[in-house]
Amino acid sequence: MRKIRLALCQINPIVGDIDGNVSKILSFTEKAVKEKVDIIVFPELILTGYTPEDLLFYPSFIKKANEALNKLIENVKDFVMILGLPVKEEDLYNSAVILAEQKVIDTYHKIYLPNYSVFDEMRYFKSGKRAPVYEYSGVLFGVNICEDIFHPTLPSPIQASSGAELIINISASPFYAGKFEKKLRMLSTRAYDMGVFIVYLNTVGGQDEIVFDGRSMVISPSGEIITMGKAFEEDFIVVDLDLEEVTRVRMREPKIRWESEFERAETIKISGEQKKSLAVQSLQPSAFSLKILSEEEEIFKALKTGLRDYVEKNGFSRVCLGLSGGIDSSFVALVATDALGSDRVTGVFMPSRYTSRESREDVYELVKNLGIELIEISIDEIFEEYLRRLADTFKGLPEDTTEENIQSRIRGNILMALSNKFSWLVITTGNKSEMAVGYATLYGDMAGGFAVIKDVYKTQVYTVAKWASRDRIPERIFKKPPSAELRPGQTDQDTLPPYEILDEILKRHIEKCMSEEEIVEQGFDRDTVRKVLRMVKKAEFKRRQSPPGIKISPVSLGKDWRFPITNRFGE
Repeated sequence: MRKIRLALCQINPIVGDIDGNVSKILSFTEKAVKEKVDIIVFPELILTGYTPEDLLFYPSFIKKANEALNKLIENVKDFVMILGLPVKEEDLYNSAVILAEQKVIDTYHKIYLPNYSVFDEMRYFKSGKRAPVYEYSGVLFGVNICEDIFHPTLPSPIQASSGAELIINISASPFYAGKFEKKLRMLSTRAYDMGVFIVYLNTVGGQDEIVFDGRSMVISPSGEIITMGKAFEEDFIVVDLDLEEVTRVRMREPKIRWESEFERAETIKISGEQKKSLAVQSLQPSAFSLKILSEEEEIFKALKTGLRDYVEKNGFSRVCLGLSGGIDSSFVALVATDALGSDRVTGVFMPSRYTSRESREDVYELVKNLGIELIEISIDEIFEEYLRRLADTFKGLPEDTTEENIQSRIRGNILMALSNKFSWLVITTGNKSEMAVGYATLYGDMAGGFAVIKDVYKTQVYTVAKWASRDRIPERIFKKPPSAELRPGQTDQDTLPPYEILDEILKRHIEKCMSEEEIVEQGFDRDTVRKVLRMVKKAEFKRRQSPPGIKISPVSLGKDWRFPITNRFGE
């Protein structure tokens, strides 16, 4: 029986904190050594964090990563370690180093550099050209990086057809709702088609707009899930593999034989012996119960992770937000409370002459349910002073959105004053539907440091909030018509189509790149579609000035969305 024990270290790095990342790697390595593992695996670019972006242009940054690698090498003795970092040779590469016996055995360079969505790897890296196989104590395995495993022809089939029985893929794969199940199907198919074990190790945690969900996994040669890491949490996974399973599967279903027309990969031998005390456990697929999270749970966990890590990694002690009594601010307060704890969240209620009694009651009930601090500051006298000071200049002109926006900007000023005085992070409460069509006030309710639900459509806010509430959000908030309460009797639908219609139009335009004509052909009213698309286009200048927010959809209004402000197409 040929056997091997691996440790998958699903950890949460901090971009640029190379010393801190090394400390975490060493801590997990110590745990793995106690488990007598043969191979210890860490994620893509784990030494620097993913993604370092333009830090990669600085030679001092690359040098620091190389110095950190040298420190780690000293600790790699009677096992193999695989981890990711940027490597400078004749050019810069996104690489995985294979370490053993206190030296670098080989360096694998990522072949497929993604350059779509939030990815910009071609800006920084050169593609690799090799796909070697490594032999360690009679076990043949291949190593590749993230996007490499998504491609059906290179490099995994070459590695498998050259004898690899195990493919180790180190990854930093960002989350969006629904992506995990697609990834699961793809990885299972790859393992089954090649007749190999696939070890897929994903990083975890929040980095600016991006959240990594972990959920690392090991898949058998028959395409079954053997084990899986936690979702949105660090994890340490030890798995024992019987490589004879590959032999048995390939003899009965020799699909990989037809890949032999490819040029065989080089085989690099790694000296050393695997741990004698290893006892392989039963790996029947039925022993593992796969849990697929609902969309609501996925989104809520992603929002919590993204906010928590943005706050922690940037050194904020507390967050504050404006509370209006509406669903958006109530949901953001709930996310913040669950992410940080009630003792680190301050709600600010800023009523005006247009604030309803119901909104006041709902704010106070929410605060009581969440156990967070509340500050109440009326904006009425400040608003009155604005109107008085502007009276001569505005003489003879009717009131319009100008006066409404003044109220929002007063509130934004108050929140930013609290931020300045107490070093709190202001988190904004605008959702994706509003941000898409510009139904938000620049320097008003858009003012802040982090936009928690910037990528969550209004209809999703309701469903996810209902799932997460556990009676903490007052029931009336779910039922009353949404309103900015900036004029008497105002509701969102005075300006916008019903959110159920608006969100479906926006999804088609933003995520599927559909034009007006194409959306109308799907049964939507032409005047409504034309109005919505015009609003999306006109609001581009606002979105450019909005704070970063957590990506939870395939196309967010952040790094995914790159449109010119000056743009006459479609007029």
